[in-house]
Amino acid sequence: MHRVSDSSRDTAQGAGWGAAEPGTYVRLMPDHVEKLSWLNPRVLWAARNGVLASWFGDPTGRTRSRWVASRAAAGAPADKVIRRDVPERFSFMVIGDTGEGDASQYAVVPGFLEVGRDTDFAVIASDVIYPVGSADDYGDKFFRPYRDYPAPIYAVPGNHDWYEDLGAFMRVFCADPPPPAPEPRPRPLTRAWWRSLLWHRAHPADEQRLSAARELRSAPGQQAAQPGPYWAIDAGPVRIVGIDTGLLGTVDAEQGAWLREISKGPRPKILVTGSPLYVDGEHHPCPIEGGGTVDEIVRAPEHHYVAAIGGDIHNYQRYPVDVDGRTIQYVVAGGGGAFMHATHTIPPVAVGGVTEGAFRCYPLRGDSLAFYSRLYGRRLRLRRLFTLTEAEATAVIAERLGIEPARAPGPDVRVTRRARLVAGLLGAGRRPGRTARFRLPVRKLYTQLFSPSSATYSPPFFKCFLRLDVAPDTVRLRCFAATGNRAQELDPPVEDEVVIPLPGTA
Repeated sequence: MHRVSDSSRDTAQGAGWGAAEPGTYVRLMPDHVEKLSWLNPRVLWAARNGVLASWFGDPTGRTRSRWVASRAAAGAPADKVIRRDVPERFSFMVIGDTGEGDASQYAVVPGFLEVGRDTDFAVIASDVIYPVGSADDYGDKFFRPYRDYPAPIYAVPGNHDWYEDLGAFMRVFCADPPPPAPEPRPRPLTRAWWRSLLWHRAHPADEQRLSAARELRSAPGQQAAQPGPYWAIDAGPVRIVGIDTGLLGTVDAEQGAWLREISKGPRPKILVTGSPLYVDGEHHPCPIEGGGTVDEIVRAPEHHYVAAIGGDIHNYQRYPVDVDGRTIQYVVAGGGGAFMHATHTIPPVAVGGVTEGAFRCYPLRGDSLAFYSRLYGRRLRLRRLFTLTEAEATAVIAERLGIEPARAPGPDVRVTRRARLVAGLLGAGRRPGRTARFRLPVRKLYTQLFSPSSATYSPPFFKCFLRLDVAPDTVRLRCFAATGNRAQELDPPVEDEVVIPLPGTA
């Protein structure tokens, strides 16, 4: 597809700022949209299982094992490999953290359909359905938005899909396997007993509603049944490996053994995971129960991984990490629909040998700060104090981080005391060795408590999705933007692009 539109790295208009024609995504939405707010105590209480697992022990490994056994008994292949009959050159989409069911999700759909219309399949990387993965939410948060995508959609679950023990996810993506036998009742007053007492469990699904929702993606070419919550796809010259990191971003011993086995051999591989391995300037190797980490498997030269793509964090980031003379692209791709996690809080990158010059993110840090300044200006009714223009935000980020901005703020833009104060209050990163006078505990505060619900959003949304074009010797990875504006719907801007050589072909 030939791109003619500017990206956020080119102009403010390419980022979606300024007067713009609204997109058509609103026409795709249902008449009534439930407003999901992460400040709602009822939502937080329904999503309590992650906290309970961290306090009283994580049961997802045992539950996952029972689901996998149930799927195997129904005839799923023992190696959990899906074999796609595609040519040596093919394309697929990756989109992460999709399912809020409101404007921020549907704003992604027109561009996703435009860019993905000739692709062979798509993969959702983490959190298909918010807030708790309920079967009753699949109609408006999965089947309806992607009803016109003509190819199969596979998925790896995120922590929110596990908040009802993965039941709805398994029904939709894994061909309605019989539910596994329940665990024995724990002994009274043990940690497991307290967890069981407080655990959120699924309500009975509205079967008529789910059946009607399935009809929205009932064409033969859209059908797929994956062998479980973790799987591999052999397609053309590559193997795509999807893993399930459960509630707490870890892998159980049984899945870890499968991952080691499925990673063997010379075929080039791409990992898709619910939890990214590099994110926000930090390395999170993902522990495996019993020892070792996922990243050790990815880095092993005999496994031939070329990329690791993770969801969970709601933006785009890319870290080209040198591993013994070869480059592995570590990508965060969680910008598919849920509220936007800030990028302006990311300090200058220096991790895994990756420096700021090689790091890429979307939205740009300046756009992220401008977005949050407007959001909190409205919320606190302090617009005159908090609101920064995109140029002001870009300039103050460049000053604080000591970096050259991807999009110049303009020669007449001054960094004022007010801009510095707002940047500090909103947790903007700082260059190493300098302490933040007004910095808040950003990651916990913003992402767990004060991140905006999508109901507060208006364009630009700063959403994104990936297209990967596979050839016999390369994989071309592109990140496309979705702002909610008409211009970016018609011709989604490419915010980042990298061509990845496949092993043995460089």
